[in-house]
Amino acid sequence: MITTASAILLLLGAATTSSARTFTVYNACPFTIWPAMFTDLNAGSAVPSYTTGWEAGAYTAVSFNVPDNWTAGRIWARRDCNFATNPGPNSCLDGGCNGGLVCDPHTGTGVPPASLAEWSLSTADGNDYYDVSLVDGYNLPLAITNNVGCPVANCPVDLGPNCTALKGPYDSTGFPVGCKSACDANLSGNPSNSPNCCSGQYSTPATCPSSGVQYYSYFSKQNCPNSYVYAYDESSGTALWTCPASKEADYTLTFCPPPS
Repeated sequence: MITTASAILLLLGAATTSSARTFTVYNACPFTIWPAMFTDLNAGSAVPSYTTGWEAGAYTAVSFNVPDNWTAGRIWARRDCNFATNPGPNSCLDGGCNGGLVCDPHTGTGVPPASLAEWSLSTADGNDYYDVSLVDGYNLPLAITNNVGCPVANCPVDLGPNCTALKGPYDSTGFPVGCKSACDANLSGNPSNSPNCCSGQYSTPATCPSSGVQYYSYFSKQNCPNSYVYAYDESSGTALWTCPASKEADYTLTFCPPPS
């Protein structure tokens, strides 16, 4: 599923350049996760020099090079995975992708709910754009930081236990390890014409204000104000972040960061 945040990053376009950035993905969670990475190849052909899926033990990190013109890229984490018996999108309790451990480069976007980190680097207007997106729901706290002093994008709290009607899926102990978006949970009963999905008659910024999206305040203003929560959330001013491409920022994505 391509979120609206991803679509915006795609439309921004990218400038052609041959340099690279260093990305670090750190698992600060006290348990194993399986990070995944996807590039929308409709937006550009530049891809990071790393696998699209890997296992990350607790408190471990990996670093890799990312092209300076990486466009419409995303990284997320999967939980409770077993690739031996079911090597496909249902291999994990949440966030699974086509391909199993290594996500398919064309279709391996991840199964909601999943907290997403998204980038488009060195766009045509001279900026990097990045965001933490909850448009596809939530499954882990995360934060995007950088080494040049640009803003932090994050959702640093565990949304799962208190997200009421959106709660789930659940692990073997009955603990909620995810929180669906109001759109994915189909709270309105008609996802093709829903204010929660900004679809049908609600498909414009004017007809789909944040006030019409159920649980918007829970996701954004109450808990994760620096995240991208619904289709037109860039109007909030705290959803889609920029950093001058001239600074050549290196980025760190932390899962389970300390609460801010």
